[in-house]
Amino acid sequence: MRNGDSLLLARVAIGLTWAAAMLCACHSRADLHPLIIVPGSGGNQLEARLTGEYKASSLLCSRLFPPVKDRDGWFRLWFEPSVLLAPFTKCFADRMTLYYDWTSDDYYNAPGVETRVCQFGSTESLRHLDPHLKQATSYMATLVESLQKVGYVDGETLFGAPYDFRYGLAADGHPSRVGSKFLQDLKDLIEKAAASNKGKPVILLSHSLGGLFTLQLLNRNPSSWLRRHVKHFIALSAPWGGAVDELLTFASGNALKVPLVDPLIVRGEQRSSESNLWLLPSPKVFDSEELLVISPFANYTARDIVQFLDDIGFPEGIRPYESRILPLVERLSVPDVPVTCMFGSSVKTPEKLTYRSKAKGFDEPPEVAHGDGDGTVNMASLLGLESLWEENPKQPFKVVTIPGVSHMSILKEEIALREIVQEIVNIHANRVGSSYVRR
Repeated sequence: MRNGDSLLLARVAIGLTWAAAMLCACHSRADLHPLIIVPGSGGNQLEARLTGEYKASSLLCSRLFPPVKDRDGWFRLWFEPSVLLAPFTKCFADRMTLYYDWTSDDYYNAPGVETRVCQFGSTESLRHLDPHLKQATSYMATLVESLQKVGYVDGETLFGAPYDFRYGLAADGHPSRVGSKFLQDLKDLIEKAAASNKGKPVILLSHSLGGLFTLQLLNRNPSSWLRRHVKHFIALSAPWGGAVDELLTFASGNALKVPLVDPLIVRGEQRSSESNLWLLPSPKVFDSEELLVISPFANYTARDIVQFLDDIGFPEGIRPYESRILPLVERLSVPDVPVTCMFGSSVKTPEKLTYRSKAKGFDEPPEVAHGDGDGTVNMASLLGLESLWEENPKQPFKVVTIPGVSHMSILKEEIALREIVQEIVNIHANRVGSSYVRR
């Protein structure tokens, strides 16, 4: 561990001492409400195996990637550091790509690629994306350690719900094989966690995309089940109405600030992701008159996503977006459980993209104008559920903003961890009210 990381963990440990005492004061550690973490997109390890149906795009992909497999042929697809090298990036993209089948109206892996999520129920696969490079690929590790310091124990009172984040969900009447199975697995985990903890209802703690899945689970189950099994829902950095940054991903590819990756190589794979379609700016949340993309071809608002997909050269995304995704995001509704939305603010966040070259089109990075948000998700989206609760003031709902904390640092910075643990303390003490709270 590097000195800087040691100092950070030491500061967090000191800062959480008070929280441990408060939590013990209101509940013994053996009497905690179980807590389930639902990670965001890319927030847990994903494994793959190739079958005889797989056709490699090159000899390199066939023989040298991935570098390590177990005896049954399984290897870590996400995250594998070799994908940062240009020749292997293409191999990675080929195997991560999903395919929408028009006949069955659902998404599938590439032919010959099997995938799986390991250690469902545990936080292990979402602490680090590569267990051999823990510092470089840390995701939920610091948050999990903070929860453990106040008495939570993995597999007993603390659980993880990893999933194949490439897949999403669909509106009623459309199949969503992988996403629907995850919701069922999450529901089963909630029931199991409650049953193994004297019937105490669970606290659901999500990050980013995980919040959208969790909201769907809550809205797809009856109030009687929710009252029995769910104590509270804490949503960290949830993109309720998508993000402008996702338009960049679809138009030009997104290297996610990784210096060695060419965004155009991964653009096709990113466009194929069902969950990425789900994260496009929602016309229900974004101002219908606000220009999000300016180009030589046309200008686009959140109501022009269909034309945008066609103009960037991705017309195959139009049908699933219109039939499966749009009705889903337009039915954003209030779950019948207490909710706390917690997120960063005052961080420069992409708000408008400008493409100037007609010759290069969307194949070059745009000029980016910034606005308020958490660096990834726009403020309008982070506050996407607020207006719904204004119509239902009796429903317990709370907004906690943390200035200067980004989309990812909310899982690591001391000020954010203190807020998260404090909220868990409040939940145990039944001190969460119906008012809006701004930090």
